[in-house]
Amino acid sequence: MSSITGPINITSTFVTFFAVVGPPKVMLTFAHVARGRTAAEARRVALLASAASALLGALCAWTAPYMAEFFHISPESLELAGGIIFFLYAVGLVLGMHLGADTPEEADEMHPLVSGFRELLLPYVVSPLAVTAVLVESLDREGWAWRSSVVGSFVAVAAINAVCMVATTGLLRKVHTTTLELCSRLLGLLLAAVGVELFLTGLDDAIRSWGHLSQH
Repeated sequence: MSSITGPINITSTFVTFFAVVGPPKVMLTFAHVARGRTAAEARRVALLASAASALLGALCAWTAPYMAEFFHISPESLELAGGIIFFLYAVGLVLGMHLGADTPEEADEMHPLVSGFRELLLPYVVSPLAVTAVLVESLDREGWAWRSSVVGSFVAVAAINAVCMVATTGLLRKVHTTTLELCSRLLGLLLAAVGVELFLTGLDDAIRSWGHLSQH
């Protein structure tokens, strides 16, 4: 975000991605995927979904300026919209309401990989929150070097997700979701703070932009 510079910005970017689409969020859905499939099938779903998520995140990061120009979206507008989305989602998370998540479906015995991937599609692979976060962070600075750093942070989170899901598949097939729900609600507090900071940053940038235009 604009108010944070230097190496801290990279750390902030990683933390944002971890909060938006990290293990505490993804593993809530993956726990159901694991219980409905064999351990080997669940691990294959985890690896496939993580690879697809990393690929989509990299594509969004590298094309962010072109998408913003094509849709005539200013960085300030994206920050304001992203902050509102983050905050609303976080409030739902704290209250135990997983906004935007599909109702878990039963495993398809004929196509366990496809059905598992479909179950992880919205909350993980094409998560609206993650896409918004990638676009906001990518537009924070100009240049391929910065966007590549954003890609690195997002891919790192996807890799952590994959490792966590593969390593805990056996446990998740037995554990009750109450523990994961508790972690999810704690994560909501962090995400709410991220949303507020992002909104205030966008508002500050918008006010500065309007002030600059009024002087001309």
